[in-house]
Amino acid sequence: MYSRYAERQGWRVEVLDSHESDLGGFKEIVFEVRGRGAYSRLKYESGVHRVQRVPETEAQGRIHTSTATVAVLPEADDVDFHVDDKDLRIDIFNAGGHGGQNVQKNATAVRITHVPTGVVAVCQDERSQLKNKTKAMSVLRARLLDMELARQRQEIDSNRRAQVGSGDRAEKIRTYNYPQDRMTDHRVGYTRHNLPDLLDGNLDDVVDALSEQEQARALEAQLA
Repeated sequence: MYSRYAERQGWRVEVLDSHESDLGGFKEIVFEVRGRGAYSRLKYESGVHRVQRVPETEAQGRIHTSTATVAVLPEADDVDFHVDDKDLRIDIFNAGGHGGQNVQKNATAVRITHVPTGVVAVCQDERSQLKNKTKAMSVLRARLLDMELARQRQEIDSNRRAQVGSGDRAEKIRTYNYPQDRMTDHRVGYTRHNLPDLLDGNLDDVVDALSEQEQARALEAQLA
């Protein structure tokens, strides 16, 4: 869905790290989106997305519920957040593969751990160890900046945590109901049908609704 949305917006998407599941899906995907307005549009996607569907293996037709957690982090520049090299532990290892010629014989995958916080970033999609290190460092900086911004938000005003796009992982922000062909965003009470169209990246109406609510709340805060 996000890849197609980025394509519609003219943004560039690059996968930095991914972990496949035994069922043919993914346990986790970390990717970078570059393009004008990318973060300002995608920031509303942070949170828990609930999926209600009837799996192909479900003989009784019962609806199963699962969730996917989305975190959207702005890229951290040097001026935004300083990371001291002495606080980093860097591990080099062989990138994973499915066997055959695709398995790399040289150790190129990079894992960087920020020792004081325990935050970890991994990149193994490039064949170059240097490129993997650079990308892993970019992910690590973004995660550390997100932690710092969250701490600042909590200190300055606890009410901001209720704002649209706050990224509170504990609250389900959206439900995708396949039997009813319906998506509901619980933050704005917005509902639409035609899930295939939504999953094909047609997200503008949802993002617009969230953006309008955020602007309205910001205006109310200024007037208060």
